[in-house]
Amino acid sequence: MLEEVRIRGLGVIDDAVLELSPGFTAVTGETGAGKTMVVTGLGLLFGGRADPQRVRPGADRAVVEGRLAVAEDGRVAERVAEGGGELDEGVLILNRTVSAEGRSRATMGGRSAPVSLLAYLADDLVAVHGQSDQQRLLRTDRQRSSLDRYAGPELARALASYTAAYRRHREVADELAEITERARERAQEADLLRFGLEEINAAEPLPGEEAELLAEETRLAHADSLRIAATTANQALTGDPAAEVQADVVGLLAAARQALGAVREHDADLASVADRLDEVSYTLGDAATELASYAESVEADPARLAAVQERRALLGQLCRKYGETADDVLAWARDAAKRLADLDGDDDRLEELRAEEAELAGQMEELATELTGLRRGAAERFGTAVTEELTALAMPHARVEVRVEPGEEFGPNGRDEVELLMAPHPGSPALPLNKGASGGELSRVMLAIEVVFAGADPVPTFVFDEVDAGVGGKAAVEIGRRLARLARRAQVIVVTHLPQVAAFADNHLVVRKSSEGTVTESGVSRLDTAARARELSRMLAGMEDSELGRAHAEELLEMAEKARSES
Repeated sequence: MLEEVRIRGLGVIDDAVLELSPGFTAVTGETGAGKTMVVTGLGLLFGGRADPQRVRPGADRAVVEGRLAVAEDGRVAERVAEGGGELDEGVLILNRTVSAEGRSRATMGGRSAPVSLLAYLADDLVAVHGQSDQQRLLRTDRQRSSLDRYAGPELARALASYTAAYRRHREVADELAEITERARERAQEADLLRFGLEEINAAEPLPGEEAELLAEETRLAHADSLRIAATTANQALTGDPAAEVQADVVGLLAAARQALGAVREHDADLASVADRLDEVSYTLGDAATELASYAESVEADPARLAAVQERRALLGQLCRKYGETADDVLAWARDAAKRLADLDGDDDRLEELRAEEAELAGQMEELATELTGLRRGAAERFGTAVTEELTALAMPHARVEVRVEPGEEFGPNGRDEVELLMAPHPGSPALPLNKGASGGELSRVMLAIEVVFAGADPVPTFVFDEVDAGVGGKAAVEIGRRLARLARRAQVIVVTHLPQVAAFADNHLVVRKSSEGTVTESGVSRLDTAARARELSRMLAGMEDSELGRAHAEELLEMAEKARSES
C-alpha cells in the first residue's frame, strides 16, 4: 500500500507531498491545479516512460519518491532483496529521477536499480489506469492469470494438475534430448571407461601396494650391504668365531655382571647398577639373535628385484592416468563402473522415457482441453458481468467479451491464448481493449473489469485518472459506488472532477496552486468533513460558500455514506 508520495519539479508541481491512506482516496482541485501530475508521478515511480517535457520549467530534474508498506515475507520483498535493496521495517522506498535532458535514474530500497525493475515490481504493487497508462490489464498474460483466479478453485485444481504434468514432461523431454543428441559422445565416453577398467582389472592393484613395493625394492637393491652390516654388528656383540682374541660386547658385559654379582648384596647403590647391567644384557642378547637371523634371511634376488621394479612401473602408469595412488586408481575404477552401467543402460532408459513422454503428452492434452472449457465458462460469466457494469457506467451499448483460443504449443499454463475484447456499439466488431475504446472510456472499462475481478487480482493499489470523463449525474454516482466497492479490497486513488465520485471517498485530498501558479507541499491537504462539503460545493456550483451548493454537497456525502453502509 502507498503511504506517501513526494513529487518535485513535475509539471506545475514544485514540491508536494501526498499522505495516502487505505480505502478510497479522492484527489480533486481546480482545472490546471496539477491533479493529473499525481497520476503522472505515480506512473514514473513504477517504471513508466520518462518524458523530459514533463520536467517543470526552470527545474533541472523531476523527482518522485514513494513510501510503500509491503509484507516482509512476500514476493515483493523477495524481488527487492534479489535486486540488492532493503526494506525498513516493512517499508519500501522507491525513487525516480528524470532530468531535463531526458536522463532517468531509479533507486529501490536504498540501492540504484534499472527502471525496468520498478516496472517489474509494479505488477505486484499497483495498477495505474490513466488516459495514457493502461498497460497492466492490456497484457495478455495478466488477462489470463486474472481470468484464472476469477474462475475459482475448480480451475485452480485443474491448472495445478496440468502444471505438474507439464513440468515433468519438460524434464523427460530434456533428458531424452540429452541422451539422443549426445549419443556419439556417450559412446566415446563408454569406450574410454571400458578401456580404463580393463587396464586396471588386468593390473589388479591393491590398496597401499606401491608403498610396500618401494620398501621391497629398496631392500633387494641393497641386500649385500644389509647382510654385511647385520653380520658385522652381530660379531661385535657376540664375537667372531674365527678370531684368535675374543673381544665382544656380550662377553665383556658378562664379566662386568659377574664382578658386581659377588658384592651387590653389600651396597644397594651398586646393586642398582648391577640390575641395569642385567637389563642391558638381555636387550643386547635379543638384538644379537635378531641380527643373526636377519643376516641369514637377506639374500640378493635379481629376478625378484626385476619383478618388483616392473610392477612399480605398471602401477606408475595407472597412477599417471587415473589417480595419485593405487587407492585413487581403485576409486576411479568404482566410479567408472557405475557411470558405465548408466551409459550402457541408456537404451533401456530411452524406451522408458519415450513411453513416459507419450503418457504425459496425453495427460497434458486432456488437462489442457479441460482448462480451455473452464476458462471459456469463466470468460462468458466475466464478459456478462463486465458488460452489466458498463451499462451502469454510461456505456449501455458497449459489450466486453473474453476470447479464449487454444494455441498450437503447450505452455506452463496450458495452451490457451486469452484476450479481453470490447465492442463499443452494437454491430461493431469486438477489438482489443486499447483499440475499442477512447481514453476516458477505457478508464471506465478498466474500472468495470477491476470491480468484477476484485479479489481475483491481488494488486493492493489501484489508481484511476479521468475515469469520470464525459459522464455525470447518475452514471457518476455509479462510478463512485463501484470505486468504493473496489476500495473494500484494495487501496484506491482517484483523480476526479465530479463531486458525485469524490463523495464516496474515505479520504479526500485537494490540490491548490499558489498565487505564483505552482503547487507546493502546503498546496496538498487532507480535508475534514466541513472542508469536504466546501470542496464538493465548489465542484458542484463553482462557489465554495454557496448555501445551495453546500446543501447539495452535504446531501451527496450523506447519500454516499448511506450507500457504503448498505453495501
